[in-house]
Amino acid sequence: MEAIFDLKTLESLIVQIEERQQEPEFWNDPETAQSEMKRLSRLKGRVNPYRELDRRLNDILEMREMLRTEPDAEMQELNDQEALQFMADMDAYELQTLLNGEYDDRDAIVEVNAGAGGSEACDWASILFRMYQRWCEIRGYKCEVISETPGDVTGYRSVQFAVGGPNAYGYLKAENGVHRLVRISPFDSAARRHTSFCKVEVLPEMEETEIDINMDEVKEETLRAGGAGGQHVNKTESAVRLTHIPTGITVLCQNERSQHKNRASALKVLAARLLEVQKVQDQNKVNELKGDTGPAEWGRQIRSYVLQPYTMVKDHRTGHETGNASGVLDGNVDGFIEAFLKRPKDAGEEFFE
Repeated sequence: MEAIFDLKTLESLIVQIEERQQEPEFWNDPETAQSEMKRLSRLKGRVNPYRELDRRLNDILEMREMLRTEPDAEMQELNDQEALQFMADMDAYELQTLLNGEYDDRDAIVEVNAGAGGSEACDWASILFRMYQRWCEIRGYKCEVISETPGDVTGYRSVQFAVGGPNAYGYLKAENGVHRLVRISPFDSAARRHTSFCKVEVLPEMEETEIDINMDEVKEETLRAGGAGGQHVNKTESAVRLTHIPTGITVLCQNERSQHKNRASALKVLAARLLEVQKVQDQNKVNELKGDTGPAEWGRQIRSYVLQPYTMVKDHRTGHETGNASGVLDGNVDGFIEAFLKRPKDAGEEFFE
């Protein structure tokens, strides 16, 4: 974990890495060199925005001082607008400084699993998946389906997807846990109110080279791609299923046309799952990495989405809530992510009914 607000320390670390870059043997170990370059990029990603904000603040203060002696209504309005924009950018920078976890800068692997609620829960899984797709679109992040298991009637029993973008895991780790939906069921002819649950699991994307995977302990199978209406369904054996024999972890990747690409994706997911297993001895690390591991059922939810008899979305860990449920389901979840990142670090994870 790097220092966050200690500018001198951060600048010193940047200088040290840049000096090592000039050494002839620096690139002798490409893997270590790449790791150092990524670290340098992260450090500069903290320092450079701070420097820019500091420069802008000085410009705003200098202009304000000048306007005290030489008032100008047009320049005053411009200065006020710049000050407001500065405050918004400062808030965004402050949020980024909270993403200082070991894997926060990684891409994310997200899995949505239907829980209690039957077809209602499967439909709820598809709604949550769309919510995260829209969140990715708003942020300009990449979202790619890895595997999907359709529900018997509608939606998904399970859908797994990769999210690529700056600090994707750092943001999406806030979504770990059980999500509860309350609404009038579209599948109930009596129009009764139903409660359904889905569990969202988020892991940092790992390369297989980062985890010691003994391929002799991995059973690899190829099978025909399934999923919801893919053109390759039942035509070629492009899907890949990996089973890690010692742990029983099974990973299925089926949405790429190429068996090679599906295998590469499966290995990344398997690496992330094995990392999770390796952290079991440190329970605090597991909680930080993956969040609650309880069943997707009543009393375990981290967030409730109530559409009937009123509209409200409330996060039970932070108390953050909004009446704009449709906006949240359309991808506007940043308020909940921000509240999660800003919560007291010693706050325990509590669940409410």
